[in-house]
Amino acid sequence: MKILVGYVPTPEGEAALDAAAREAALRGASVLLLNTSRGDAYIDARYANDTELAAAEAKLRERGVEVTIQQAVSAGDVAGELLKAAAAEDVALIVLGLRRRSPVGKLILGSTAQRVLLESPVPVLAVKAASPHDD
Repeated sequence: MKILVGYVPTPEGEAALDAAAREAALRGASVLLLNTSRGDAYIDARYANDTELAAAEAKLRERGVEVTIQQAVSAGDVAGELLKAAAAEDVALIVLGLRRRSPVGKLILGSTAQRVLLESPVPVLAVKAASPHDD
């Protein structure tokens, strides 16, 4: 069994990574960590560097989880890259991190998350990063 986590080096990405590690440990699954860039900027903070990927890998391995890392430039279609990887790797679950939204922003879920939730052939676990107000 394999779990796909859409990872970006942000609090939301770290929340997704933690949730994927918990699910993998619970289910005896491996994790496919996919980091993508939209390819719309010369420097993209969402595209993890070697140090960030090594830290993410170490976090999973410390919990006894086998991990494979893939990076892709998506030409603006991050959701498409996630869905394509899910199909190609025959994953059983996709884990995504969601940003907190303003009341108006809550009317419209992020386009990447919304598309994955609507088009995924497998269950999707969407998690939020802890708020500074959470205890």
